[in-house]
Amino acid sequence: MGLLDGKVAIITGAGGGLGEAYARLFAQEGAAVVVNDLGGARDGSGDGSVSAAQKVVNDILAQGGRAVANGDDVSTMAGGENILKTALDAFGQVDILVCNAGILRDKSFANTSEADWDLVVKVHLKGAYCCTMPVWKWLKDNGRPGVIVMTSSTSGLYGNFGQSNYGAAKAGIYGFMRVLAIEGRKYGIRVMGLAPGAFTRMTSDLPGRAGREPDPLSLPENVAPGVLYMVSDLAADHTGKVLGVSSRGVREIKMLETEGFQPGRPYTAQEVAEHAAEVFFAESQSQSRTAPVR
Repeated sequence: MGLLDGKVAIITGAGGGLGEAYARLFAQEGAAVVVNDLGGARDGSGDGSVSAAQKVVNDILAQGGRAVANGDDVSTMAGGENILKTALDAFGQVDILVCNAGILRDKSFANTSEADWDLVVKVHLKGAYCCTMPVWKWLKDNGRPGVIVMTSSTSGLYGNFGQSNYGAAKAGIYGFMRVLAIEGRKYGIRVMGLAPGAFTRMTSDLPGRAGREPDPLSLPENVAPGVLYMVSDLAADHTGKVLGVSSRGVREIKMLETEGFQPGRPYTAQEVAEHAAEVFFAESQSQSRTAPVR
C-alpha cells in the first residue's frame, strides 16, 4: 500500500526539478498525478511547451503509474481552472495541490525593472492564488478534505540579496498560507508552506554552486520525501506550518516575537530605546539563517 493510494495530486511546474521529483514519488506512492508545466525558460520567457510535462508523464506511465500532462499558465484564472479540469476529466477528483511553479529574475533592487517585479510576483503569488482558488472551491463544494502545499522560500522568510521581487512574492505566499490554514479548518482542508533548498535548474548557477558538483543531499529527490510527508495522512495533525526541507533535513520555520517592552501606560520613544534589550531578540538569535533558494 502506498501513502497516497486513491489520491489525485496536481503539481505545478513539474516538468523538471523539484516538481518532477514530487510527481515521480507521488506516483510511486499510488497517486494519480497531473503534471503541469508551461515549459518556458527560467526567467519566464519563451512560448512554452507541454513536452517537459509529457516526458515526466510518459516515464510515470512506463512504470505503471497514472499521470496526465497539462501545459496551462498558472498565473491566470483560466489556467488554474483548466488545470483542475484536467484532473477532473482524467481522474474524477482532486485531493492534493502542490503549488511549485516559479521563475527567477534576480537583480539588485535598483536594477529591477517593473516587468521583472510584475512577472515574478504574478507567477509565484498570483499563480498560487489562481491554482488554489478552483481546487479550494471544488473541495469545499464537494465536502472533501484535501491538502494544499504552497512553496515559499527562505528568500522571503529571511531575505536574500538580489531577490526583492522573489522574496516579496514568497513572503506573500507565507501570509496567504497562514490565512487559508485558518479558513480551511472548517472544511477539513490542510494548508502548509514549504521552503525548499535544492540544486535545480533554478539554482545551479547561483554563487557558490556554478561549476561545482552538487551535494547529493541537495538533489530534488532528497527534498521530495519531506513533501510526500506533508501531503500524506502522516501529517494529518499539521496545518498552517512551514517546513524547511533541504540538505540540512526537515525542520519547522516559525515566526516568533519577544516578550517586548510592556509599559501599560503612554510611553515615549526614548523609553523604547531604553528597553531595547526587551524589544529585540539578542543578536545571536536574530541572525538570518539562509539556505539555497529553490
